Amino acid sequence: MSPSAGVTRNTLRQQIADALRDEVLAGRLPPGREFTVKQIAEQYGVSATPVREALFDLSAQGLLASDQHRGFQVREFTVADYRAMAEARALVVEGLFRNPAERVAVRPEGLASIRRRAAEAVRAAKGGDLDVLIGYDLRFWRELGQFVLNPYIADFLTRLRVQAWVFAVHRLRRDGMDENVLWFGHEELVEAIARGDREQVHAEMCSYYAHALAWADRLEAREAAGNGEQSMVGGAEGNADGPAGPGSAMPPQSPEPPGHCA
Repeated sequence: MSPSAGVTRNTLRQQIADALRDEVLAGRLPPGREFTVKQIAEQYGVSATPVREALFDLSAQGLLASDQHRGFQVREFTVADYRAMAEARALVVEGLFRNPAERVAVRPEGLASIRRRAAEAVRAAKGGDLDVLIGYDLRFWRELGQFVLNPYIADFLTRLRVQAWVFAVHRLRRDGMDENVLWFGHEELVEAIARGDREQVHAEMCSYYAHALAWADRLEAREAAGNGEQSMVGGAEGNADGPAGPGSAMPPQSPEPPGHCA
């Protein structure tokens, strides 16, 4: 293979991976959707090799599940998965704050761009523009991640954020968006970083993760209520003399958001 051919294939591989990631994040490839290398290659009019490589890249990032016989499938994240993502990110960020001078280096020249991302993310959130919000939110956290001196930690945090959006996008399109679901603290976080206010940065990050975990609580309560309603219907059909009592399907009360990151 000539060097130019290698560069072309690698570029095509990245382009296909980026395009499919955008489709998943936009909800156009919903959780559980199955497809093969051949189908994607025909869709984009390219050979199978860069498509296969792109799909394996997305599988390595946790966005797709692969099966030797059935091809690839958009991964279905559960509420428990989402909770674990939020807790994992919170624990890592908590660790970064133990010795921030050794683990984080804020570059003032990078703050202007992050401020723009923050403002656009908040504007999109308040306007209910989910596609724009996802794009700016991911850029916001990716650029903040460049302040982390350990590139493996930065990459880990970015991947978890992408996975969290894959979990959230179809639920937000189904249920709608409001301040109880979306977090609007991007700008406050940037300004705390710009001031070098470590305590406020820590407080904003704790607020962010508490917000995510509180949403997980509400989703779990809704699922529990739905399961309870299904049980009531099944019991009523199976025993006409013993219908479920009133209030048996009421969701449990969501606990208060935790007051710490970890």
